[in-house]
Amino acid sequence: MKYALWIVQVLLALAFLAAGFMKLTMPIDQLAQNMVWPGDIPAWLVRFIGLAELAGGLGMVLPALTRIQPQLTPLAGAGLALVQFLAMGFHLTRGEFGFIVPNIVLLALAAFVAYGRWQVAPIAPRDASPKAGLPAKS
Repeated sequence: MKYALWIVQVLLALAFLAAGFMKLTMPIDQLAQNMVWPGDIPAWLVRFIGLAELAGGLGMVLPALTRIQPQLTPLAGAGLALVQFLAMGFHLTRGEFGFIVPNIVLLALAAFVAYGRWQVAPIAPRDASPKAGLPAKS
């Protein structure tokens, strides 16, 4: 199970880092050529979604990999699942049913990581004591 979680975490990180970076850095009119919806909502909201995706992508791997605040990884999974849930609602209201399947897949994968890292295979935090790894004095 832990290998499946790591594979999904890396795939989600790559997907959301790319999507978030694109939404944060590309001009809105350029984004609207690739995706219709960025031209129909305020630019600040597109940038906010990009920031959320970028943060979620980083949260998928960095806390777990470094074992610094690893409890942030399941929170990132829950946050990305929420982003996908909201995206589904947005696309449904616009009649963009073709976008729903990828949203469902990403939501399921993010929820899998959230549940897996909370309940099934949580990652223990790094020992923060300055003498970690040194033998005890007798």
